[in-house]
Amino acid sequence: MTGDRQVIIAGAGPTGLLLACELRLAGVDTLVLERRAARGTHTKAMALHARSIEQLAMRGLAAPLLAHGVRLPTWHFGFLAQRIDFTVLDSPYPFVLSYPQERTEAVLEERARELGATIVRGRAVTGVAEDADGVTVSTDSESIRAAWVVGADGAGSAVRTSAGIVFEGIAPSFHSYLGDVMADNPPPPGFAVVNEAGAMMVAPMPGGVYRIAGYDPMHQEPGRREITMDELRDIIARIAGADFGIHDPRWLSRFDNTTRVAASYRRGRILLAGDAAHMHFPAGGVGLNLGLQDAMNLGWKLASVVHGTAAPSLLDSYDAERRPWGADVARHTMAQTALITATGPEGLALRELFSTMITDHPAVSLSIARRLSALDVHYPAAPDAHPLTGTRVAELGEHLSSGEAVLVTDDPTMRADGARVVPGAIGGARAALVRPDGYVGWAA
Repeated sequence: MTGDRQVIIAGAGPTGLLLACELRLAGVDTLVLERRAARGTHTKAMALHARSIEQLAMRGLAAPLLAHGVRLPTWHFGFLAQRIDFTVLDSPYPFVLSYPQERTEAVLEERARELGATIVRGRAVTGVAEDADGVTVSTDSESIRAAWVVGADGAGSAVRTSAGIVFEGIAPSFHSYLGDVMADNPPPPGFAVVNEAGAMMVAPMPGGVYRIAGYDPMHQEPGRREITMDELRDIIARIAGADFGIHDPRWLSRFDNTTRVAASYRRGRILLAGDAAHMHFPAGGVGLNLGLQDAMNLGWKLASVVHGTAAPSLLDSYDAERRPWGADVARHTMAQTALITATGPEGLALRELFSTMITDHPAVSLSIARRLSALDVHYPAAPDAHPLTGTRVAELGEHLSSGEAVLVTDDPTMRADGARVVPGAIGGARAALVRPDGYVGWAA
């Protein structure tokens, strides 16, 4: 493999694959390097939230997920007894969609290849070095030149490490268990429990599989390892009082609560996205979603810089817009871990109080639902900007499918460079320029 590439992406997980789709939609030469020889078979992340589905729908990518996923109208926050109601969200997708990560990756990889992205598996990126003319990407077999490099290569990112970007946060303090299994006697929908024996939630997935995950104080030996079915049965029986008749495991694992956010999402020609930029306990199922939204924000900006229609300084806005939301997710997942591991008398009392507040104050439930679903994500605007600037647009039908900006206006004479004109109005504005990622760039 020779010659310079416009963009190299390290990592073919959901973030890297969606970013490849976005860059190829804009005509950017894109090479994806993935250390795994084949796509993973484990479920891993299984929750898709409303804003991610909205953005995937903008590109015509949501249909297969919606057709085969399980729609969950309520979701947990810290395994509290009172579930969070998602049906009240102001979105076309007022639910959490349970859909395995490996299937999401398959949809995104197929689309990236259709658009012309080059995806090379079994090729690990081991380091990057920037100079005045570009970036040299070292792999386990060769070095490749690129104008820009994006590290979407996970929490242990070689791109981030070799670029010298600090990964700030907290070290692990406990381990959690996880089993994706079949169950002859599953608990009722929305099952979650926290008591003196530990914590557990159960979530349905497509194909009759159930995810069972939580915190077991008796199994806190250090190190990442698989658990056995016998261990999982014992954990379930102790915490829930019955083993649900589990069998046929799809994936058994342990994971910890390490929480970190990169000190910067950009260093020169090197950028970070997804788990390479942020890692946290998977409470609320928001991690995959955070990475997909990184890709949508970064894609059109990087394409504009590559094509010379925007200055490289535009990429500073990627860090300014996305890193605060990475930090926000880190905070609310840490809050959830405090609730999940609150198995003593004082902690259980706190959990009961918090559940009562959610029950008695619907605005609290709505606020949490909007935070988990990322519907409250907004981006900074100038002090004198129209109030719509930086806010989300739920959907524009097929008008954003090409990845171009869209000018929504009731003035038939109005135009904006590089934007398609769509008749209509958003939020009462005479005109609103909607960015390719579905956020208002300016309004009048």
